[in-house]
Parts: sequence; C-alpha cells; structure tokens
Amino acid sequence: MQEDEKPFNIRHKRYYFSREVISFVKNCKYERIYNSLFDQLIRSATSIGPNLVEGKSGSSRKDWRNFLVIALKSANETKYLLCLIKDTMDVDAIAMTRLLKEAEEISNIIAKILINAEKNE
Repeated sequence: MQEDEKPFNIRHKRYYFSREVISFVKNCKYERIYNSLFDQLIRSATSIGPNLVEGKSGSSRKDWRNFLVIALKSANETKYLLCLIKDTMDVDAIAMTRLLKEAEEISNIIAKILINAEKNE
C-alpha cells in the first residue's frame, strides 16, 4: 500500500492507525507530566487491532462479540485521549485532526459491525 493511500479494510485501518499513533507520540515533545497520558494513548490505540484479531479467532459468536465490544471501547478511549491531548498541549493540529478522524472512522466501523450482528441474531 502506498503511503498516501487510505486503507478501507478494517484489518488494514487498525494496523495503520496504530502505526500513525506511535509515530505521532514519537515525534511529540512533551513534559514529564504527560508521560502517562501518552502511554495510555499508545496502549488504547494499539489494543484495537489485537482485540479484533482475537475476536475473529474466538470460540463462539458471543466470544467474537465481546472482543469487538472491547475493541470499540479502546477506540472510544483513544478518541478521548486524543481530544485531551489536543486541548491541553500544543501539538501538530493537522496530525491531530487526521488521527481523530481515523479514530472516529474505526469506532464507527466497529459499532456498525456490532449493530449488524445484533440485527442478524
């Protein structure tokens, strides 16, 4: 995939998003007080993908759904942390807007999958 191409498949989106968050944090200059905030951002952003992978490997439909719910919670937590960083620090506005938009898209995709799964039960 080219650097300027946007992934549309959730499997690719989650990976590229995690990578972007890691790069964003790596390039930020911040005071010690923000360490835990950035650590938590990396944890929440990078846990979306593994939870989706585990859900796909789940032993039952209920197991699959539970992992998707956890992934959705991680995506929502990531959005919260990004907003908190945006509102309390001087960060790259373009990068922050892109990350927030991508987090919102991922969250919406996971929510839609869960909604459709409930309709089909």
